[in-house]
Amino acid sequence: MTKLSVIIPTFNEASYIEAALQSVQFADEIIVIDSFSEDETVAKAKTLSTKIIERQFDNFSNQKNAALEHATGDWVLFLDADERITHSLQFEIEAAIQNSKFGGYKLNFPHFFINRFLYNHSNDVLRLVKREGAHFSGLVHEKLHCEGRIGKLKHPVLHFTYKGLNHFIQKKEQYAWFQAEQLHKKGKKPSLWLMFLKPTYRFFSSYVLRGGFRDGIPGLVISGINAYGVFQRYAKLMLLRRGLR
Repeated sequence: MTKLSVIIPTFNEASYIEAALQSVQFADEIIVIDSFSEDETVAKAKTLSTKIIERQFDNFSNQKNAALEHATGDWVLFLDADERITHSLQFEIEAAIQNSKFGGYKLNFPHFFINRFLYNHSNDVLRLVKREGAHFSGLVHEKLHCEGRIGKLKHPVLHFTYKGLNHFIQKKEQYAWFQAEQLHKKGKKPSLWLMFLKPTYRFFSSYVLRGGFRDGIPGLVISGINAYGVFQRYAKLMLLRRGLR
């Protein structure tokens, strides 16, 4: 029988973690890797998980790679605390991991923003992989690697992306610093042209090419903030190069 492990990284997710864990109770093993939460995350996770690991956070890839070392399943599903697996997706996952012609599967994540799911603002992300040979790379927007071909599952993950507008902007700010640091290490140079061109294209891509205009006002707002996040990346890169952080 093919076994499935689920890995959930957490930090101060007391309001979300129980629902996430309840949605994956069908798994053979559930591992929570916590970055020393200051709320009740660990206490709430204890009764619904197989194993809890506490590890000081350094970057997203290292955190998940550390959890992978503790997984024992043939397949591993990576889930965040603000994500939920539906019953339809559960059945699809259970059937998919019996199919050995793929080494991993992408899952679809529509964004939840201003109290609705934005199906034109969605991402297909590799999250379900065979454990053997799987690993992460990158500091932020970390990339999961697996051996073999990659398939795609049909049913979406319920992703309650942002707790509010302020939370959305704060996450963009946090990611912008990580991305700026990566660019800085690679010796990339910011320019006024990049600071104009990149955010403009991000808005056009999000709102027009990907059909964000079909999501109404929430689609317009999220496209604008995504563009702002790209601008922040290059503005922070400029600060790093000038030694102002």
